[in-house]
Amino acid sequence: MPSAPRAPLPAPGPTRPFDIALTTLAPAVWGSTYLVTTELLPPGRPLLASTVRALPAGLVLLAVARGLPRGAWWWRAAVLGALNIGVFFYLLFVAAYHLPGGVAALVVAVQPAIVLLLGAVLLKEPIRPAQVAACLLGVAGVALLALTPRAGLDLTGLAAGVAAAVSMAAGVVLTKRWGRPEGVSLLTFTGWQLTAGGLLLAPVTLAAEGLPARVTAANISGFAYLSLIGALLAYAVWFRGIGRLPALAVSVLGFASPLAATVLGYLVLDQGLTALQLVGAAAVVTAAALAQASPGPRAGLPPDGPSPAPGRNTEPAVKGKP
Repeated sequence: MPSAPRAPLPAPGPTRPFDIALTTLAPAVWGSTYLVTTELLPPGRPLLASTVRALPAGLVLLAVARGLPRGAWWWRAAVLGALNIGVFFYLLFVAAYHLPGGVAALVVAVQPAIVLLLGAVLLKEPIRPAQVAACLLGVAGVALLALTPRAGLDLTGLAAGVAAAVSMAAGVVLTKRWGRPEGVSLLTFTGWQLTAGGLLLAPVTLAAEGLPARVTAANISGFAYLSLIGALLAYAVWFRGIGRLPALAVSVLGFASPLAATVLGYLVLDQGLTALQLVGAAAVVTAAALAQASPGPRAGLPPDGPSPAPGRNTEPAVKGKP
């Protein structure tokens, strides 16, 4: 039986400046996570922060779109929701609570290198020297941004940051490989993953942390920002970018996150900027430009990778679509 059709994909070709600029907004917003976590959220509650960030936004999107997965997309949405949302959010917040924002961003910045390796295996994309150079230059730039004399190291935070990078990298590559089912809107697709990730986190949150005895107005504003802006809006933009740009090009745009964290630290927390940090910022921008200039997918393959094998995913993609 033929496989279920996927959503029409843009034809291979040069990446468009608008797609790049719009996709960059997502990691730039995520760069504010470190500031919001330390300044507005209850201390020592990474699971609660992760759950409140993901689940309300996902449920809102599902209520609006009214589209549920079918067939293979039930488990695919669960896997993508775990990698892109549930597991990644938790590990990111653990890193944010244990490390200075810039250091946490530096550790997570190994993600493009992991995407490069996974892309070679799962997407059959060759590794090119320009791509390796973009990854190395980006990590070096983040290091110059983050490793100030006041930067501290914590083994728990470091381990969580590396694991978060692996989780998100796997999510990016699998999202690229599987694409998006035909007839499923971008917001519905985003809602599936946010809800799956939030449902994965909710029982663990209640068992391990419970609910806070007191919630302040600052806590509520922080949670609202992370859920509506940091999750609903940012992830819709991010998944759109994954569908339109090469996997590595999207991942390298993630370097905008530590850059945004550094700028916010300067503007909001009155942290100084050194000459080396300015050099690091220039290196990050150069790395992103270098990755966008690298050749895209091979001729004959859609940007989202190979189509599913015939005989799989034979059920309709969506249930309850109005």
